[in-house]
Amino acid sequence: MDEAEFDEFYTSSFGRITGQLYAMIGDRDEAQECVQEAFVRAWQHRGKLAKADHPEAWVRTAAYRLAVSRWRRKKLAARPADRALSSAPYAAPVDETRVALLAALQQLPDKQRQALVLHHLVDLPVQDVAREVGVPEGTIKARLSRGRTALASLLATAGTDATGANHV
Repeated sequence: MDEAEFDEFYTSSFGRITGQLYAMIGDRDEAQECVQEAFVRAWQHRGKLAKADHPEAWVRTAAYRLAVSRWRRKKLAARPADRALSSAPYAAPVDETRVALLAALQQLPDKQRQALVLHHLVDLPVQDVAREVGVPEGTIKARLSRGRTALASLLATAGTDATGANHV
């Protein structure tokens, strides 16, 4: 993959992968930073990336792993409140259905949320989700089933059903 091909790949994929990671981790700034770092790593491994069947999946997986690692480091650091760095607040989208969906996704277990985002937002078939996550297809199907059930319940509690209809 030469520089021009990589630039095109970056330009066409950065926003999409950032949105997907944001849906998985719930922090837009963190998602952008992790995706950016994943692209830096992708550039360093562009020979390997050029041979990958799904380079976007490679970057998305790297970004997700970075986000998990960063979360673990932050949790372990447990700095005193006066030394903690706070980021500028993110202006939430105005669309109430989207806000309810993102809030509900954040309440799901990480693995269910990841499966739902990859399957429904990224539009990957179950087989590709299983390959990307590194688990059997049956495991992904179970996570999707449990995640959909929990998500429907959370959205109903929030006054919105899975179709986006507001019941408040």
